[in-house]
Amino acid sequence: MSQVCQVTGKHPQSGNKISHAQNKTRRRFLPNLQSKRFWVESEQRFVRLRVSTQGMRIIDKRGIESVLSDLRAAGHKV
Repeated sequence: MSQVCQVTGKHPQSGNKISHAQNKTRRRFLPNLQSKRFWVESEQRFVRLRVSTQGMRIIDKRGIESVLSDLRAAGHKV
């Protein structure tokens, strides 16, 4: 399963893990993704999205209807 937020587009980034002795080893920074069901009142059904916690805050602020319309306009199947 792809580790990409459906709302914000956040994806894994790479960087360095740095020890106390300043040794650098490569690592991945993963987004905090949650699989969550949202109730869509206009369609009388649940929609399951894989969203980051930042995406959940966006849905709380703008509403699921607005976010879904943007996703559908961008060509995502929801």
